[in-house]
Amino acid sequence: MVRWMVGLVAASLTVPALATLTVGDAAPAFTTEASLGGSVFRYSLEDALKKGPVVLYFYPAAFTKGCTVEAHDFAEAMDKFKSLGASVIGVSHDKIETLKRFSVSECRSKFPVAADPNQNIMRAYDAVLLWRTSYASRTSYLIAPDGRIVYAYSDMSPDKHVENLLAALREWRQEKGAQPAKP
Repeated sequence: MVRWMVGLVAASLTVPALATLTVGDAAPAFTTEASLGGSVFRYSLEDALKKGPVVLYFYPAAFTKGCTVEAHDFAEAMDKFKSLGASVIGVSHDKIETLKRFSVSECRSKFPVAADPNQNIMRAYDAVLLWRTSYASRTSYLIAPDGRIVYAYSDMSPDKHVENLLAALREWRQEKGAQPAKP
């Protein structure tokens, strides 16, 4: 029995998580503490959407291997996201004190990361890690300025999140004939 359960858990670690919110769904509004470059502020999704589309990505924990890779990937791609008029926000269960350091070292002060220590935002976005429910699954969303989800992607590997979100953002802009928002 134990051997079977261990095999099941191991198998589930290699299977991509599934984002339950789908294209066209309303993105749940939230306001929380975030850090950009080590400075703490109140982040509001509603306010961010007034400026253009938002890339919202969930990650399990600051300073872990995959989450560090993903933060570096987003940091390196920020000029591309900005040129397409989008902002980026990362969300994890970490406390804001941890995220102050993570926003500087791993996010390279290029985009904010938000604290969700009670998992309220994760639950609203169906981005809870099934085998460790206090952590987020690696799930990314592209949210249009009207508050609707344009794209959703879940995979515990950080490798394709940035690439897929940039492609989805370009495709959405092309379909809408949208111009990047002014800062």
